Amino acid sequence: MTGSPLNSVLPDDAGQALLVGRIWDPATGGPRVVALSGDSAVDLTGLAGTVSELLELADPAAAVRAALLDPAAGQRWATADVVAASLAGDTARPHLLAPVDLQVIKACGVTFVDSMIERVIEERCAGDAGRAAEMRELVGKALGGSIAAVRPGSAEAAEAKRVLIAEGLWSQYLEVGIGPDPEVFTKAPVLSSVGLGAGIGIPVFSSWNNPEPELVLIATSRGEVVGATLGNDVNLRDVEGRSALLLGKAKDNNASSALGPLIRLFDGAFTLDTLRAEEILLRVEGPDGYLLEGRNTLARISRPFEELVAATRGRHHQYPDGFALFTGTLFAPTQDRDEPGQGFTHKHGDVVTIRSRHLGALINTVGAAEELPEWTFGLRQLFAYLEEQRQARQRQAEQCQMEQAALGG
Repeated sequence: MTGSPLNSVLPDDAGQALLVGRIWDPATGGPRVVALSGDSAVDLTGLAGTVSELLELADPAAAVRAALLDPAAGQRWATADVVAASLAGDTARPHLLAPVDLQVIKACGVTFVDSMIERVIEERCAGDAGRAAEMRELVGKALGGSIAAVRPGSAEAAEAKRVLIAEGLWSQYLEVGIGPDPEVFTKAPVLSSVGLGAGIGIPVFSSWNNPEPELVLIATSRGEVVGATLGNDVNLRDVEGRSALLLGKAKDNNASSALGPLIRLFDGAFTLDTLRAEEILLRVEGPDGYLLEGRNTLARISRPFEELVAATRGRHHQYPDGFALFTGTLFAPTQDRDEPGQGFTHKHGDVVTIRSRHLGALINTVGAAEELPEWTFGLRQLFAYLEEQRQARQRQAEQCQMEQAALGG
């Protein structure tokens, strides 16, 4: 029904969307590849053991549709029950995981002018939130309207760089913001991202941090973008502000990469072009009654999606299992939460909702990275689980053959 947890999580046009992802199945002790069909999440593990394998098929969308029409398709779970368990953090029941598995988690930064200016402010403050208001005013006056319409890598961008260097205002963030090459980094290890309803981690040593609501493109080993999901590229502003060489410490921590709720595969009605004008909404509801809202309008991105994908994968770098690509955020929270001039920072218990019309909603609660469940299910565990399931299917097939032979005899 309208207003139910299920409808609040799925895309507005969920009935027309081709949605795939992963469910943790307590009965078998591992992840199952699923697709939504009506009110059910259907097990596709017979078609593909991993989402990566599924997306490497010649036509993933057609393969999923055919599998859903197969009367012998795998186990079904009630989608409403799975979503409810996910939002409740009930890991004893089937619940959604991050919808990718073997894909490398990559990210592009500084792809919007607004957030680029905030990165410059972080750098100028050296991670000190108390200086943010002062530096925001100074940097805003110098840069605000002068480079907002500059195309990265263009002759105009090169001239802007020359002028800014002469004025002593050049920054490494301006280099990747308007220079010829976008920033591309590895956000998180394979299999470490969390999904809908899971806690997202802020280390206890950080006192200035924020969510980063982003569109995440899902690409195959060939670099073909076949779908998309939502992501939270959790960021520690105080750490990165001290030095860009601390990017790994600022970005890659326990439960610091959230993806979900599901991957929406491209089909005739939903394509990469659909996403060029997508709006991603952010809502942070604090346990103290604090409310923060923001909007990430992808029409304002400074580089086309194709350029970001080409900078990530090509002759210079390959990803045999595909990759998930965070495309950057427009949102940079400047609203004061506590003391005037201190800006925004997370508090434990913040509920973060990232939503878009075509991709649904990713909802997570902020906690201390050191106190959230440790990441323990890695590649060895996944491969052992898949082999165990393969052997179980083989034993079942052999048993069926024996029973049929006995009946025939």
